[in-house]
Amino acid sequence: MTHASLANTWTPHSWQQKRTLQQPTYRDAAALSGVVTALSKLPPLVVSWEVDALRERLAAAGRGEAFILQGGDCAESLDACSSDRIVSQLKILLQMSLVLTHGLRRPVVRVGRIAGQYAKPRSADTETRDGVTLPCYRGDIVNRPPFDAASREPDPELLLRGYERAALTLNFVRSLVDGGFTDLHHPEYWDLDFMKHSPKYEEYRRITDSLADSLTFFEHATGRAMADTQRIDFFASHEGLLLHYEQAQTRYIQRRGAWYNLATHLPWIGERTRGLQDGHIEYFRGIANPVAVKVGPTTDAAYLRDLCRILNPENIPGRLSLIHRLGAKNVEDKLPGLIHAIRDCGASVVWICDPMHGNTREGSTGHKTRSYDDVADEVLGFFQVHRSLGTVPGGIHVELTGDDVTECVGGTLGVTEDQVGDRYETACDPRLNRSQSLELAFDVADYLLDRTPS
Repeated sequence: MTHASLANTWTPHSWQQKRTLQQPTYRDAAALSGVVTALSKLPPLVVSWEVDALRERLAAAGRGEAFILQGGDCAESLDACSSDRIVSQLKILLQMSLVLTHGLRRPVVRVGRIAGQYAKPRSADTETRDGVTLPCYRGDIVNRPPFDAASREPDPELLLRGYERAALTLNFVRSLVDGGFTDLHHPEYWDLDFMKHSPKYEEYRRITDSLADSLTFFEHATGRAMADTQRIDFFASHEGLLLHYEQAQTRYIQRRGAWYNLATHLPWIGERTRGLQDGHIEYFRGIANPVAVKVGPTTDAAYLRDLCRILNPENIPGRLSLIHRLGAKNVEDKLPGLIHAIRDCGASVVWICDPMHGNTREGSTGHKTRSYDDVADEVLGFFQVHRSLGTVPGGIHVELTGDDVTECVGGTLGVTEDQVGDRYETACDPRLNRSQSLELAFDVADYLLDRTPS
């Protein structure tokens, strides 16, 4: 990407001259400055050629030659950085991608909401309990959950803790990939105990057996191993919410002549922080990473046209993804207008469906929840709209976990309304559990294979 036009107007910290929403207020400016300086001297978490490789895969998804599966925790916890948790997240994404590959007949690009998803936007800056008002909890990279003044005070040192946990997570994922955990010859490595009790178990087993048999036949027939099946590419993503953290890991890569955010491969801008004149757009316009923006039902054609002009002025395929969060009731009414707006201005974007955030509600137990049926309906509506318009559905973006939580209702193994609080472990929003996640992959595959019951 040519950034000559940015030379006199953009720097990694020029966002600080703009209105910037959802940022914590640090009382000790000197301490914050010291932490940002320290972070800027630490090794990057990812490298530029990985970032460039993801942009090429996103471009392929935009052409219908690949499909993006983006998923993981709503908000990562620093204390939950454990091998078991990371393995379970990787397993469910691998299982889903295998089912989707079978249904779509195209490669699936795995992008985790992982190794940096530590900050969350909030609807208010403060929280009041029993007459006491304190700063809201903004995620483990900002402050701490307990409702007391010390815990809720934004602490810049947590930026360093977030970097360290992200580095540990990515290092472990890379070790698993390089060590053969993702070898397509051995999908049994990815089995989770719950699968044996799932109605989809036998169908999943048939898919894995068929894959193993096909690989073995090819290798025996040709006398050579399919090396590309022994490891996969796995990319990291997070909402680029906390801009001091993003700024600190932004590096100029001389060979590319561009600035890269090397804290992650794919940063995105959330629905609450996508103002065209605001700090997040200002920061994102200057980095060479592929970037994504969440858009909701109030998004109009003029906004999309200006967004594409600012974030992808050279109209580079794979540079910009639009992650729409419309809700099951709105997707078939609202999505066509968004697609027509992009067609009319000739912009190159990758369409990704977030079926989670438009379907959040308060359950009977008082917890935030989502219905599996609503999530599945929005994803299937996404495919139906693109099929009717002759455009390309590029991927899905799902909040999920490999754990057996009870945060979203429904699914074939049935979490009921009164069970929602039994294992409610999310740090923010409700996630699909491991059974519901795999079921969603099967529902998508069934639709694409025209096996959806009429």
